[in-house]
Amino acid sequence: MAEPTTERPLFQRISGRLPYLAPSLRQVGETILRDPTIIPSMTIGELAAQAGVAESTVSRFAREVGVKSYKTLVREVAEANFETRGANPADGEREIVYGGVGQSDDLATIVRKVAHSSIEAMSFTNDSLDVRALARAVSYVESASALLFACMGSSAIAAEEGVMRFTRAGRKCFLFRDQSLQVMLATIADDGDVLIAISDSGETSAVVQAVELARRRGAKTIGITSQEGSTLARAVDVALFSSNAASGGELYGESVTSKWGQLLTIDILYAAYAAAHYQTTVSSLKSTYDSGIAQSRAATRR
Repeated sequence: MAEPTTERPLFQRISGRLPYLAPSLRQVGETILRDPTIIPSMTIGELAAQAGVAESTVSRFAREVGVKSYKTLVREVAEANFETRGANPADGEREIVYGGVGQSDDLATIVRKVAHSSIEAMSFTNDSLDVRALARAVSYVESASALLFACMGSSAIAAEEGVMRFTRAGRKCFLFRDQSLQVMLATIADDGDVLIAISDSGETSAVVQAVELARRRGAKTIGITSQEGSTLARAVDVALFSSNAASGGELYGESVTSKWGQLLTIDILYAAYAAAHYQTTVSSLKSTYDSGIAQSRAATRR
């Protein structure tokens, strides 16, 4: 996994590192993210006590997220709190309607916020992907007799991209939009299949059920989620973590920003597989282009 980059916002650096930290270090990060507004007023001993760890662990955590000392960490948390709320402290309490966009934001601000969130989602996913987990996922795809996809709602965007990519690379893929059919497919999976489950929250019941059923049948499972402690992350054989972009809450649902992370994860998984199987992938790309794409292109005008 990439080293933490100090060019990215502190809270995203912390979130991106959490899945790969030792439990004691993770406790520090979770304590900070749970209520970052109180951190600037805490001593290192108070934060350590709150997290249930030693003071030396807090210092180690600071270095893990690219900060030299606890004093610097406190300053950056304070700055991040201010940036999250905006230049006007009262802005932090306004109603958020979509991906960090507030009800009183003007159009220029909305454009900037949504575009910035999308860029951050890609960067976050890049930092969150563990290359060892990715290598395991690639090995599953290599040995799969078929790739089965389980997803719900807008996560189907990434699943459909996966079907397109891997089908063109010569892998048999199955995706049903209906969750009942996804569960049925998992029920008849066998030990040569691989199920790729996609859920931002990692708590979509039908997706988790499909994973559990597929594993009972001996199939390997890959999860793509933004939540390290989710039911899905715990249920799959290997988890790949994408961006956990904020939404406007449960009422508004996930913003499309979280989909960029899922799409990037699928793209990276495909690229890693294709690079390892260059000749067969290129041959299949040519065959599928000739049979399924070429005739759909408008004739070149002369």
